[in-house]
Amino acid sequence: MPAFFMAEIEILDHDKYHEYIDRASRIIQSFGGEYVFRSEHIVPVSGNWTPRRLVLIRFNSKTDIQMCFGSKEYLQIKHLREQSTKSRAVIIDQDADANQ
Repeated sequence: MPAFFMAEIEILDHDKYHEYIDRASRIIQSFGGEYVFRSEHIVPVSGNWTPRRLVLIRFNSKTDIQMCFGSKEYLQIKHLREQSTKSRAVIIDQDADANQ
């Protein structure tokens, strides 16, 4: 079953963030990750949530997500994200019963 990685991001340093994205995109793709969307065009509908940027990445499994973001390659660039953004992320593991 597919699993998704979703991040809410506030960019603090655009140059460093773009370096991170350039390098992270290749790593994510090497683990089978596929960007579903990256957007700053977000319209809040309910609650007190106004994210500035959302990113959704589809992987083949939760295990693939964990392997990707725990990989040696990713850990070498993780500091770029930490230094250039405020972010929160979740893994959404698609349930087999989700289509019912």
